Amino acid sequence: MQRRQFLELAGAAGLAISSGKLFAASNITNNNTPRLLIVFLRGGYDAANLLVPTSSSFYYESRPNIAIAKPSTAPDSALLLNSEWGLHPALRETIYPMFKNGEAAFIPFAGTPNISRSHFETQDSIELGQPLEQSKNYRSGFLNRLATILRGASSASPSVEGMSFTDQLPLVFQGSSSVPNTALRSNQKPSVDNRQSSIIASMYGSTPLATAVSEGFSVRNEVMQEMNAEMEAASRNAVSSKGFELEARRIAHLMKERYSIGFVDVGGWDTHVNQGGASGYLAGRFEELGRGLQGYAQEMGSLWKSTTVVVISEFGRTFRQNGNRGTDHGHGTAYWVLGGGLRGGVVAGEQVKVEQSTLFQNRDFPVLNDYRAVLAGLFARQYGLSAAQNEQIFAGIKAKDLGLL
Repeated sequence: MQRRQFLELAGAAGLAISSGKLFAASNITNNNTPRLLIVFLRGGYDAANLLVPTSSSFYYESRPNIAIAKPSTAPDSALLLNSEWGLHPALRETIYPMFKNGEAAFIPFAGTPNISRSHFETQDSIELGQPLEQSKNYRSGFLNRLATILRGASSASPSVEGMSFTDQLPLVFQGSSSVPNTALRSNQKPSVDNRQSSIIASMYGSTPLATAVSEGFSVRNEVMQEMNAEMEAASRNAVSSKGFELEARRIAHLMKERYSIGFVDVGGWDTHVNQGGASGYLAGRFEELGRGLQGYAQEMGSLWKSTTVVVISEFGRTFRQNGNRGTDHGHGTAYWVLGGGLRGGVVAGEQVKVEQSTLFQNRDFPVLNDYRAVLAGLFARQYGLSAAQNEQIFAGIKAKDLGLL
């Protein structure tokens, strides 16, 4: 069997592969190790219907068919956050209680200075976290740089490990530190069974790859066992067997035991047509996402206190609805920050009154809170990083401390 064929089989089996190598992570022995999960909403979600500018008459003029009503006793109205902002009612049972308990916060007018409005270009730009004016190094994502710094810090735990819960290793985790990846959306039988695994492992028994191959299959087997156990538990407790909630609970299970920095992406946010308002397509996506994030918090248990979740997207949507009762590619968006140790219950960051004169290019939310500055501020708080260390992650960017941690 050729090495290329082996790697194809390993990929089909769900093994974690990065740069042609197999990796097995050590168990986290220190439960005080901070956990970080980045949730990337691919497609550019409509932040103006998530974080509703309820004090803006211009919002209601611009969205005659899809706007969310001002806070009231009506079940389809926005949930009161403060005098300026409301939250989509689909999150009434999940994220809203976390907000009121100080475990959730929102950052409007967030994003990247990239103005291409291209999904792929903007996603790449964010994941790399590099200055726009320089040539891109596609082998250096910002989460990989963070992991590298934490592993090299004298005070860091040797158990600092990253994991991408995706089919392919994304740009954000590309780099010098070895990071595995595996998707947890399904619980299918692996293409390579235990007998085949043993045969393949024996073929590499006398080669330099022997240990890596053996550990790689070991990780695969452990993950599959954990997924099967959680599927059974979900059935007994009437938890949905599909969707983001189950995936998020699986992620939490692995991050409790093994990984301290995680990344997952969620698609389906490109709502050009029939987006809906308090109900409809987008509302359903918010509800599913909210259940997943709530489930992740519940599954983390006592470790939720040392966990931070950041929900981001490549850009927002046009402020005005289009002719198809949807929204098109925009610019500024809103980030979510969740965690058991959060100083939440706030809408944070630099803000501006929402009216026509403050729109970017007369169509979108502006970006007032650069994502690199926001993340650098969170990293400094969570990990105690110095300005020099943050400079290695986000070159040329000064951390913005929003006081959330």
